[in-house]
Amino acid sequence: MTPADAGPVVRTAAGAVRGRREDDLTVFRGIPFAAPPVGAARFQAPRPPVPWEGVREAYAFGPPPPQEAGIVGRTGAVTAPAGDDWLTVNVWTPEAPSTTPRPVMVWIYGGAYKLGHAGSPGYDAQHLARAGDLLVVTLNYRVGVEGFARIEGAPANRGLLDQVAALEWVRDNIAAFGGDPGRVTVFGESAGAGSVAALLAMPGTRGLFGRAIAQSVPGTYFSDELARDLAAAIAAEAGLRPTAADLATVDPRELTEAGAALGAKMAERVDRWGRVAPTVTPFSPVVDGEVLPVTPWRALAAGAGRDVELVVGHNAQEYRLFVALAGLMGKVTEEQATGALRLFGPGGGEAGERAYRAAYPQAGPGELFERVQSDWLFHMPSLHLAEAQVAGGGRAHVYELTWPAPGMGGVLGACHGLDIPLLFGTYRADLGNLLFADGEVTEEARALSSRMREAWTAFARTGDPGWPAYDTRRLVQVLDARPEVRPYPEETARRLWDGHDFPPLPLLEA
Repeated sequence: MTPADAGPVVRTAAGAVRGRREDDLTVFRGIPFAAPPVGAARFQAPRPPVPWEGVREAYAFGPPPPQEAGIVGRTGAVTAPAGDDWLTVNVWTPEAPSTTPRPVMVWIYGGAYKLGHAGSPGYDAQHLARAGDLLVVTLNYRVGVEGFARIEGAPANRGLLDQVAALEWVRDNIAAFGGDPGRVTVFGESAGAGSVAALLAMPGTRGLFGRAIAQSVPGTYFSDELARDLAAAIAAEAGLRPTAADLATVDPRELTEAGAALGAKMAERVDRWGRVAPTVTPFSPVVDGEVLPVTPWRALAAGAGRDVELVVGHNAQEYRLFVALAGLMGKVTEEQATGALRLFGPGGGEAGERAYRAAYPQAGPGELFERVQSDWLFHMPSLHLAEAQVAGGGRAHVYELTWPAPGMGGVLGACHGLDIPLLFGTYRADLGNLLFADGEVTEEARALSSRMREAWTAFARTGDPGWPAYDTRRLVQVLDARPEVRPYPEETARRLWDGHDFPPLPLLEA
């Protein structure tokens, strides 16, 4: 660090921070937005940050929240400082002066509600900040047992409450960085998109953001009964009761092992946990009636998001990533396809299987296995979120990414997670290492990446991403080498799932 790299000092409510100049940006990393959630604060709602004296050097990302190991191609635990100060934000802001406050985009990472860190290289926001001449904020939130296990003596959805606290930090502090607290767009992918959808439904978020982008919304929200049962199973892995007092006796970095142990065995309990069992993550937002009163679809249809402008979409072959990581490409049997169709098809059982086989009569077992899980887990929850928003009197813009990832010989298609390296321009980081093999970042890929950043940042600035709002014509932006606006491409699936409202996932055995 040279004196020339030292950036300006900004005073936040908790103390002063100094950023670092990086080309034409100033970047502030690791600013606490809440106190470390340990000791008496463990498993509780986030508390205000501990004030500090003097100037804090905001040069390094804060520690990642405790979590289990990541999936292939995407790291969970990353190189970062150790410690308990997990709840931090990072800010990218243009160096050039502006006569008016700049818009703000706030990123929420995904990771099945059990992984993630805002300091992951794939979330380097420099290209977004430059493309949109705006501020980008990324944040850490508690994942896994710390953030989402439904335990006695603790509020539900602590990870979501962390996100709310970070958005309150933005409201109260971002003006000092040159941002406009009245023009905040929250955006996220996968579990991050599920979090965005939940934030839209939560009564405590009013006024914290005016726009939202949800990329590949998962349809998994737990009923209170299911969440408590899963938490009891996690605690049992550690030989404990599912209470805050009991679980607090285990170091948070060691408690992740209990969640991982249960995840490895979940698929054996379809009889008890139903559709969530094969997902191998015992964590999701809980419809507890208080923090999250109802599912996002119900909330938006009732008008909860009427005053928030929304972009929502998904990738064309979402589930293919998981098929490939499981080593099942070209190996799915008829028995496996039948099991998936009966478990995940609309209505379930033989009716769900018959509906898919009739709708896709030429599809083999591999295609049916992938398609029904893409539709249930990501496609239809995303589309239905837009439809609920429109039904509730709000506005939504829908997209589908159809450009295929070049990695692994091109077999992955437009799979889950492809939108992240395209949007951030981070082809050589995290999942990008799998999706973009050496030498495969073509001009076509860079052009699509640039178009996505232009659309996302234009929406953050103006509320218009550059294509029509979703209405009875069902027009969507198809993102490919030649982007076009046309009726929703997955019309067959849309008809199959028409009327399904994605209720909280139930506990099947008492």
